[in-house]
Amino acid sequence: MGKGGHNTSIDGNHDQQLDTTTLPTHVRLPTLSEIKVKIPAHCFRPTVRQSMSHVIKDIIYVALTFIVMYQIQKFFKYGFLFFPIYWYIQGTLYTSFFVLGHDCGHGSFSFYPLLNDIVGTILHSWILAPYYTWKLTHNHHHKNTNNIDKDEVFYPQRGTPHEPSFTDDLLFWLPGCGWFYYLFCGYTPRPVNHFNPLEPLFYNKHLIGVCLSLGTYLGMCYLMYLYACSFGFISLLTYHLIPVFIFACYMVIITMLHHTEIDVPWYADSEWNNVKGQLSTVDRHYGHVHSVIHSIGTHQI
Repeated sequence: MGKGGHNTSIDGNHDQQLDTTTLPTHVRLPTLSEIKVKIPAHCFRPTVRQSMSHVIKDIIYVALTFIVMYQIQKFFKYGFLFFPIYWYIQGTLYTSFFVLGHDCGHGSFSFYPLLNDIVGTILHSWILAPYYTWKLTHNHHHKNTNNIDKDEVFYPQRGTPHEPSFTDDLLFWLPGCGWFYYLFCGYTPRPVNHFNPLEPLFYNKHLIGVCLSLGTYLGMCYLMYLYACSFGFISLLTYHLIPVFIFACYMVIITMLHHTEIDVPWYADSEWNNVKGQLSTVDRHYGHVHSVIHSIGTHQI
């Protein structure tokens, strides 16, 4: 996710902003410390009570959405017609789960790293996202934002343009496939498997956290297996897996929009610095779902 250097409104109009694409080299950019002092101090003081209230609220919303859909299908002959609405709502709520886990990974959920990792692991495992390994690759992204040579994902590809392939078409129409491909293979040409604890980025001091997180992920897979044995795979698919795929679509679209705009620059490693990178991402507002997904498109600093 980006840190919001540019601001793009829904109607396409741009507010006054720092345009790093035309900035003369002698113009001095603010330091991160100078940017930070302009932000109210309370924004850097998370409380467990407030953070957990968001978790509990979202869990209640997810449970109620499931119960309502289950009752509709049970008592109405054509209740299955409501499934697309259910998938959209539940997929959006699953995205809110991810955002809370995302904040756990950044340490902005609370001042307690163990609590952050426990909550993040549970929330992400529910939506089939490997928490700890993604936390590590995502932090690597924030250390190299908009560095074309080192960033983690959605950086421009150097080389000769190619004609759209079947894979390109598939990812355009079913963007959620791109999320799962990224988890297993990384973003070409920088491969990483988020399910391999022996990847160089995960090994050594992170190995225990990675293994515990992946163990919880496997536990979630086993719970899904038990559910499918009791209620059938179609029930698992319609009530849980399709909303997970909707969440995956959100992930690809949100990440792409945070780093893609006609006037947003990407820097070679020799030209990049941290301030340039953080000021070269795009704030987005996602309309009626913006607050539901905890304003992930804005207020990222």
